[in-house]
Amino acid sequence: MYQDEAGFGRISKIGKSGCQKEYDLMFTATIFENIATAMELSTPIQGNLSLSLLGGCNTDWMNEFLRQLSQAYPNDYILLVMDNAVWHKSRTLEKPTNIGFEFIPPYTPEMNPIEQVWAEIRKRGFKNKAFKTLDDVINKLQEEK
Repeated sequence: MYQDEAGFGRISKIGKSGCQKEYDLMFTATIFENIATAMELSTPIQGNLSLSLLGGCNTDWMNEFLRQLSQAYPNDYILLVMDNAVWHKSRTLEKPTNIGFEFIPPYTPEMNPIEQVWAEIRKRGFKNKAFKTLDDVINKLQEEK
């Protein structure tokens, strides 16, 4: 299975608009609070997708994700392919016995197919959007999955 995280906040990246060429600009707006984080996994052969909405990118949330994943597939051994985020290699990470890790080389996000899923979700439901509440962000993420 493949795993990756992506942050979705109340204000998305703003892309080009339909105004005249001399006024076309690309802006980036980021909010460092109220970010909904999603972890996603897939099996390339079966094409399954799953989305877990978690509260952050850190070891505690990764431990929770691994617990949920282990419980969802108690009779399977899962090789989880992911990037080299600090919380994926933390000494306090609690790796279930039915999950093994394989890490993609640094700076090669193209090797993780979920990166394409994130790009598509952002393009379809989050471009040029400002959400009133974090719950609105979560509802939109659940629609897009």
